[in-house]
Amino acid sequence: MSDKVTIIMYHYVRDLANSKYPAIKGLDAALFSEQVAYLDKHYRVISMEQLIDSIEHGTSLPAKSALLSFDDGYTDHYDYVMPVLRKYRMQGSFFPPAKAILEGRLLDVNKIHFILAATSDEDLLIQELFAQLDKYRQEYQLISNEAYYEKHAVARRRDNARVMFIKQMLQVVLPEKLRLVICDHLFNKYVSNDEAAFCRELYMSPDQIRELRAEGMHIGSHSYDHYWLGSLTKQKQEEEISRSMDFLKTVGVDLNNWTMCYPYGNYNQDTIDILTNNQCKLALTTHTAIASLKSYTRFELPRLDTNEIPKEASAPVNHWFEEA
Repeated sequence: MSDKVTIIMYHYVRDLANSKYPAIKGLDAALFSEQVAYLDKHYRVISMEQLIDSIEHGTSLPAKSALLSFDDGYTDHYDYVMPVLRKYRMQGSFFPPAKAILEGRLLDVNKIHFILAATSDEDLLIQELFAQLDKYRQEYQLISNEAYYEKHAVARRRDNARVMFIKQMLQVVLPEKLRLVICDHLFNKYVSNDEAAFCRELYMSPDQIRELRAEGMHIGSHSYDHYWLGSLTKQKQEEEISRSMDFLKTVGVDLNNWTMCYPYGNYNQDTIDILTNNQCKLALTTHTAIASLKSYTRFELPRLDTNEIPKEASAPVNHWFEEA
C-alpha cells in the first residue's frame, strides 16, 4: 500500500491526422488507447473518490496508483476518451471551464492554440502581433516591440522562444481588453470568423458532461473564465470560484466532494484560502512530480503530463514508474 499517486494530465485527445488542425499539440487517440493499456498493465487506476478518502481519512492507496485528469472540457473527451475508459472500467476526472460550456465563447488559450496550429509561420504571426501593438501603442501606453520581445521571448520545455512570446503576450502581458481584441483579430484572420460554431465543435455540451457523470466519471471545477487565478484580486477569485461551483451544481455534481484544477496551474494563497472556506476537497496543479500525500498539501497536488508516460502498451516502465 502507498501514500503516492501518479496523476496524469491530458488536454486534446483526438485523431490528429484526420482532424482539421493536425498541428495542434495534442495526444493522438490511438496513442491514448495504447497509453491506457500500458497504465492498465503497470498501474492501478483509482477514482477521485479514493484519493479524497485517502486525504480525508488517511486510508492507504494501492501500490502504483494512478489518476487520470482531463482539462478544458473538449468534445475529444466525450468522443475519444470516454469509450476507452469505459472499455477498461476506469474513472477519469474531467475539469471543464464553465464559461466555454455555458456561453459558447472560446477560451483565449484555445484561440491561441488554433492560431498557432493554423499557420506554421511563427515569424509572420509575430509581425502581425507587432502591427497590432503599433496600432494600439498610444491608447494603451505600450512599450516598444523590441522590449517586449527581449523580455518575453524565452523558450520553455515544449515551446520555442517565438511561440512563448506569442503565448505570453496574448495570455498574460498585455491588458485583458487588448489581449481580447488582438486574439479575435488573429483568430478571425487565420482560423474562423464563426466563433459560436467553433465552440460547439470544440467543447462538450452540459448534457454530454452530465452523461460523463452518469457513467461514473468525476467532474470538477476549472474556474469560470479560465483566468490565471493568482493574477486576480481575492474578490475576483471568489467570484470565479463561486460561479464555477454554480456550474457544477447544474451538471449534477455533489458539492460535498468537489475538486479544483487550476487553469494554467496558477494560484496563490488567496486561492487556497477560498477553496478551504468553500470545503473544496483537493486541487491539482501543473507542477511535474508524483503526488505524495506526505509531501504535498491537498491543494497543491502535482501531475505528470501525458508525454511523461509511455504511449505503447508493451513499452518498458520508465523512471516515473520507479518513483511511484
